[in-house]
Amino acid sequence: MKRILIVDDSRTIRNLILLSLDVTAFVVYLAGDGQAALDILQDAKPGLLITDIHMPRLDGLQLIERARNSDRFKALPILVLSTEMEREYNLKARSAGATCWISKPVEASTLLDTIQRVLELAELQARVE
Repeated sequence: MKRILIVDDSRTIRNLILLSLDVTAFVVYLAGDGQAALDILQDAKPGLLITDIHMPRLDGLQLIERARNSDRFKALPILVLSTEMEREYNLKARSAGATCWISKPVEASTLLDTIQRVLELAELQARVE
């Protein structure tokens, strides 16, 4: 089963994403901010990280940078899911190492399709390496 770490300071958003996923196909971990996510990353070893940008303690951009600075998470697919619409944040996230970006609100079918495509791409890249 694929492991997914969902990071958002909104419990409602975390739960909406969780409800969108087929929990029989995924093991899901939830974190309320980037610092909690870093703690979970050490043990959970997810195959996908979904993160918001604006969060307390450690924001999504800092989380992405710290994950990418670790050899264990250099290839981890990172999906940014944010209400932030400014291109500047999108560019910063990509520069930090985000794999892709989706703006909230997002329909469950679009989110699931994106998750599936990101996971498939990560599998293909792992085979090539």
